[in-house]
Amino acid sequence: MEDQPRAVVLLSGGLDSATTLAVARHQGFCCHTLSFDYGQRHYHELAASESISRVLGAKEHHVMRLDMRDIGGSALTSDMAVPPGNSGGQAESDIPITYVPARNTIFLSVALAWAEARRAADIFIGVNAVDYSGYPDCRPEYLAAFEAMANLATKMAVQENIVVRINAPLLYLKKSEIIQKGMALGVDYSLTLSCYDPTPGGLACGRCDSCHLRQKGFTDAGVPDPTLYAPGPK
Repeated sequence: MEDQPRAVVLLSGGLDSATTLAVARHQGFCCHTLSFDYGQRHYHELAASESISRVLGAKEHHVMRLDMRDIGGSALTSDMAVPPGNSGGQAESDIPITYVPARNTIFLSVALAWAEARRAADIFIGVNAVDYSGYPDCRPEYLAAFEAMANLATKMAVQENIVVRINAPLLYLKKSEIIQKGMALGVDYSLTLSCYDPTPGGLACGRCDSCHLRQKGFTDAGVPDPTLYAPGPK
């Protein structure tokens, strides 16, 4: 691994980030995975991220603690109810209440510092502009702006002429295409958890937007969904 280029991979424990890690490993990177305990509604995804990192051969896995409950403003970091998917309660153009204020900017900034300390020029993030649910920090223009900032704000870029790259290999893929890519790279999706509001035992709710996108992705990909869902109406 010492001869491989290094990369920091943001790993949430979900389907997209697991696929992103598999892509980075397939491209020959020595991967350092970074997850965040940010005050989210549940910690099952952190357990998932640890398992995924180990199974997909990351060199190092670290969980950073950032309490974004102090910021508030999101159903994912408060006691605000997570709405069911496709509920019709808001216009399609609205940014959903599961948006966490500036989350990707905060996560990428920490990842940038972590990458610089490890002399890793590449940062991988599993954002998607096709099935992105209206989040503004998942758009290609946002990623380009952050990359430009990173190359103005770091010692390794300014003094050492190391170009920082923000890699988003899933950016233009449909969920079904992401799943097909991951299957080809050997991702075990039973290890992943995409649900916004799982049960205390870690079962996916099957009702939230994230669960609906995941279910549709497996159906469209023609691949059995290995997710364990809670019983009840979906």
